[in-house]
Amino acid sequence: MKLSACKQLNRNGNKVNRLIYLALCLFFCGHALSQMPDTAKKTYHFSGTITATNNGISLIPTFSLGKPAAIFSFSMGSKRLSFDPEFRFALDGKPWSMIFWWRYKMVKANRFSFNVGAHPSFVFKTINAVSNGVPKDMIVANRYLAAEFVPTYALSRNITVGMYYLYSHGIDEESVQNTDFITLNASFSNIKLPGELLFRFNPQVYYLKQDGKDGYYLSSIFTLAKQRFPVMLQSIINKTIRTDIGADKDFVWNASILYYFNNNYVRHR
Repeated sequence: MKLSACKQLNRNGNKVNRLIYLALCLFFCGHALSQMPDTAKKTYHFSGTITATNNGISLIPTFSLGKPAAIFSFSMGSKRLSFDPEFRFALDGKPWSMIFWWRYKMVKANRFSFNVGAHPSFVFKTINAVSNGVPKDMIVANRYLAAEFVPTYALSRNITVGMYYLYSHGIDEESVQNTDFITLNASFSNIKLPGELLFRFNPQVYYLKQDGKDGYYLSSIFTLAKQRFPVMLQSIINKTIRTDIGADKDFVWNASILYYFNNNYVRHR
């Protein structure tokens, strides 16, 4: 039993080491490539989305907060390399999660693109504890490291298909140690409706595996926007096909309002 446990610990340790190495390579290689002079001027961006929702839904949509939430997502950087932090809170003020993405656009061809990313993250939960004999609620954080790989192919200007793969490793013993999240997805954007309204539809089917347990799911994101207007309406739905992951819910949905801003600026060399 001890030998088996040691082998499993070594395997998990190797995965963490590979993940950390990958994250460092993505950052330093991306940063180096982004500094290579390709034109006389360089474009940078700072953008963000502020979301209020009746039910906070995770990046893996079968998992949800189960109550109203606010999400603050930002992106800053150049055309290829960006830092994309995300802060999620319940509307009662308690933190839900904090994710610190570094993303790099490795390939940007006529129709095909391939992006990679890596992040450390913190997922918070409230536990019951006793301090000096007095019961009280305490907020604790579980730490994760993750990497993503995102190939996408454009069938037309407004229709794309692609895959998404995320591997996440929990650093703390009580957290999920290994997560594999693989999707087949599509995007149908700029569907014109009356009154300068635009509709976007993002369906996906995905496979999820966590510490030996797995499942299959269907989900979709529906977005309604107005041209040249920064406020959007959005809804996410998720349906379980088959699973043996105990924390899953058979059906998850939410409705959200989003405020989006985008600022680009050019630095001359």
